[in-house]
Amino acid sequence: MPSKIDFKRTLKQFYQPSSKEVVQVDVPGMQFLMIDGMGSPSDSKEYNDALAVLYPVAFKTKFLSKAKGKDYVVPPLEGLWWADNMDDFTEGNRDKWKWTMMIMQPDWITQDIINEAIKVTKDKKPELSELLPKLRLERFKEGKVAQIMHIGPYSEEGPTVQKVHDFIQKESGKFDDHKNKHHEIYLSDPRKANPATMKTVKRQPTRDPFYCIILG
Repeated sequence: MPSKIDFKRTLKQFYQPSSKEVVQVDVPGMQFLMIDGMGSPSDSKEYNDALAVLYPVAFKTKFLSKAKGKDYVVPPLEGLWWADNMDDFTEGNRDKWKWTMMIMQPDWITQDIINEAIKVTKDKKPELSELLPKLRLERFKEGKVAQIMHIGPYSEEGPTVQKVHDFIQKESGKFDDHKNKHHEIYLSDPRKANPATMKTVKRQPTRDPFYCIILG
């Protein structure tokens, strides 16, 4: 029986930051199963559809990997958030929010394994056939970021996010929230967790991130 890797533990510095103070870390390149979209996370069909295809393929990939002798806990859902006009965030124009929802994939996961997971998912859930092609495997190198753990409901994140912004401005004097994408890592399932104890990593890059598409 292969041992199961939990990346929240082996990569604790990235997934379990302090909730008391903002820290800066240098996040290495990791690969993610990604899907893009636009709209409110609470009532957008596009957002719900994105999760409807992202999770099944992520879990099928894990089971295929386990069958090959490498088992792991499926990492948590993550999201990159931005808008063409960042005022849409402060003004609550949620239908204009843009996002990339993603789940980290171990380095040994290849495009072939993802393709197989997509095929199996398509066979079992043909209703997802039109959405599955929107998924992609992509390497994301975030580099230097400031991050903190937010404990509590999403509706009370404002002061926590402000701590991150203040930290960046104090440490580097360089922060442009119109260019850098806000990054969240969802460690709690809002369907099950007590809102008062939900954990969400709030992260902001201190420089522009770099993308590199993985070619099959």
